[in-house]
Amino acid sequence: MFRTRWGGEWRHDYANLALSGGNLFILLIGLKLQTRVGWQISFALVGLTSFWAWYANLKRYRTVADTPTSRIDSAPQGYIELVGHGQQPPGEGLVSPLSGLPCLWYRYRIERRNGDRWEYVESGISHDTFGISDGSGQVLVDPDGAEILTSRKQVSTAGGYRKTEWTLIEGETIYVIGEHITLGGPNAVLDKKADLATLLVEWKRDKTALLARFDADRDGEISLDEWERARQAASDEVDRAHLDIRLKDGIHLMRKPAHGRPFLIANREVTALVRHFRLWSWGHLMLIMTALAGLAFLDGTP
Repeated sequence: MFRTRWGGEWRHDYANLALSGGNLFILLIGLKLQTRVGWQISFALVGLTSFWAWYANLKRYRTVADTPTSRIDSAPQGYIELVGHGQQPPGEGLVSPLSGLPCLWYRYRIERRNGDRWEYVESGISHDTFGISDGSGQVLVDPDGAEILTSRKQVSTAGGYRKTEWTLIEGETIYVIGEHITLGGPNAVLDKKADLATLLVEWKRDKTALLARFDADRDGEISLDEWERARQAASDEVDRAHLDIRLKDGIHLMRKPAHGRPFLIANREVTALVRHFRLWSWGHLMLIMTALAGLAFLDGTP
């Protein structure tokens, strides 16, 4: 039977908790060694790992706190923040593999009991795009490469197996920060030279059709003048195709930024995310101060 856990069971938290547990293990090693050098190494390792975690959380905190929320209908191109409600895109909807329920995104993990341990069996993650709407418009989200923070976690244990599933579902609040691009539409980036060359290659492959269309003197060959008319006709066809693309509405897409900035998706409001990252950064900062105090104490003792 499934049981649902709410309240911050986020993948990002697992990294923070695992790091905190690792720091505790490092301190236990120092306690076991009971030597000055052992304690110095332990405090130094705790300080370094906590500094890395503090910086990672601070970076996310400042990014989320300092980036203004855009409206979808007027969102600029580039790195932006959006908040809306999740929507299934047109067509066949995504279904979670374990619970069989409709969703926007899922990640799952299956483990098998071996004595008092759980061994990894299988895992998976969805890659389908999904939509979010804020009332002014809709944008598609490509989750590949994103850090997904979700409070929806389901765990079932039966027959010696433990199955865990994380999901985002339609209708709930979805926060996303990443790169916004518009595919097609008035701002479409089109390469006429490349498209013209591709079209002419296609025409050359069907010589019968090419002769029927452009062999004006019916001698079975395409002369230079006839080939120039073919090139002009192809150029006109490419121009019409490009115009049609620019006259249509473009597809708005949020994706992983190319410059390495955070790409976050969460079923949380902005204020909750700001508080989340701020608390974790404070927690790791306290560990840094504790490690420095421990090193200072050891330096001051004979």
